[in-house]
Order: sequence, then C-alpha cells, then structure tokens
Amino acid sequence: MTSKTSDSTPPDKLAPRPSFIPKVNKMTASDISASLKAGFSDFLARPVMSGFFGLFYAIFGILFVWCLVWLGKIWMIIPAIIGFPLVAPFAAAGLYEMSRRLQKGESFGWSDILGVMANQRKREMGWMAFVTLFIFWVWIYQIRLLLAIILKNASFADFDGFLTSVFFTPQGWTFLAVGTCTGAILSAALFSVTVIAMPMLLDRETNFVSAMLTSIRVVTENPVVMLSWAAIISVTMLLSLVPAFLGLIFTLPILGHTKWHLYQRALPPVDKSPIEPSS
Repeated sequence: MTSKTSDSTPPDKLAPRPSFIPKVNKMTASDISASLKAGFSDFLARPVMSGFFGLFYAIFGILFVWCLVWLGKIWMIIPAIIGFPLVAPFAAAGLYEMSRRLQKGESFGWSDILGVMANQRKREMGWMAFVTLFIFWVWIYQIRLLLAIILKNASFADFDGFLTSVFFTPQGWTFLAVGTCTGAILSAALFSVTVIAMPMLLDRETNFVSAMLTSIRVVTENPVVMLSWAAIISVTMLLSLVPAFLGLIFTLPILGHTKWHLYQRALPPVDKSPIEPSS
C-alpha cells in the first residue's frame, strides 16, 4: 500500500521563493558518521529498490564506455570514468525521496518514488541537472584540449596505446598533472554547488540559485567536514568503478541515502529555518 497522507509527496510544481537562503548549522565529524549509519539503515530497509538505482547507474556507465569504444573515442574512456561520478548527485534524487519517506514512517511503492522523480522536471532540479551536465562536458572538453596541446601526435589507435602515451611518457605525466589539477578545481566547484542543493530542491520550496548559494555556504562554514565528505565520496565512487561499475549497485544507494541525512543535519528544519537575503 502507499501512503495517503497529504504531505507524502512534494507538489508537482512549486513556485520558487525569492532569493533567500537559510542559515546553516555548524557540523562535526559525528554528523558524517551518524549520516552514514542512517544511510546504511535506509539501504537495508529497502535494499531492492535502493539497489535498483545503483544498478541503473552502473548499467548506464557500462553502456557509456562501450559506446566510446564503439565510436573509437578511446581518449575519452579514462576522463569519462573519472568524471562519471560528477553526475551521481542528480541520479540519486529517488534515493533522497526514499529516505525522506522512511524518516517520516510513510509507506511507499515504486510508483510513488518514480512519480516524484518524474515530477522534478517541472521544478527547479532540472536546472541543477543542467549545471551538473555542463560541468561534466567542460571536464571532457578540457581533457580533449590538454591532449591536443600536451600529447599532440601521440597514438590513440587503441586503449593500450593510449595508456602507454599517458602513463609512460614525460608528456603523459605532464598531461596527468595538469589534468588532475583542472579536474580537482571543477570537481570542487561542482561539489560545492550541489552537495546540499540537490536534496534541498527536492525537500523545500526554493529556487536553484538559492539552493546553490546555500550549498556553498554549508561548504564554506564547514570546510573540514565537507572536505571529509567529498573525500569519502571520491574514494568510494572510484573504487566502485573498478569491478566494471558493479560496485555502484551498493555504494551509490548508501551514499545517496547518507547525503539526505547529511543535508538535514546541515540545515535547520523548514519550519524553524531563519532566512536572510542572498547577496
């Protein structure tokens, strides 16, 4: 059965509030550990549904890499795999909704969660998807530019040739160093604007600019905690990609559920949240 409570789902389309952002809470390492525990508990509560989102993401990743090989875009495989986790926050929208309902003790089925996800296209989360995908493509094309500038005439006829050029030549080492620095900057920017914004847009009546500004404020006011969370996400996601993306079946749902609980610890509840104009 599905819940019949009047507030069981966010409205199909909310009128975004003016550009106001809530105050943020001071956070500690205990917030991360408690959120991870709650996220794991949510995963165990509905493992099949949670795992579905991870499986879908893993299959998409496998097909994406296969298409690159089929199209002969060998040079894109490594940057695509490394940059692939950048779009995970948007893919986790269904997981946020599951955690929201589990926290309220509401029953739900597939149609409830998928329906809420479908309705996000009418709300502000679509703009956040655009921001996420835009930064992902910036990442891909800056890699292409660096390849042309640094590696020049190196052979990328096959994957082995690409690996040899990148990892076993001085030009390849330069490419890795510059590419890593550039990627770190892009990843930090995307993390800062999305870490709280995604679940906030699902949960609150706000616009995507205010959500991004709130997310940035959470990061700037809790730099150590947020840097630790970013490190956990990065290491976990990259390790999950090693076994042909299949590790994502488990790690993506757990991280998605965890992120919901971390968001709730970062901001006061909606009815108790003081707001101030964004500058």
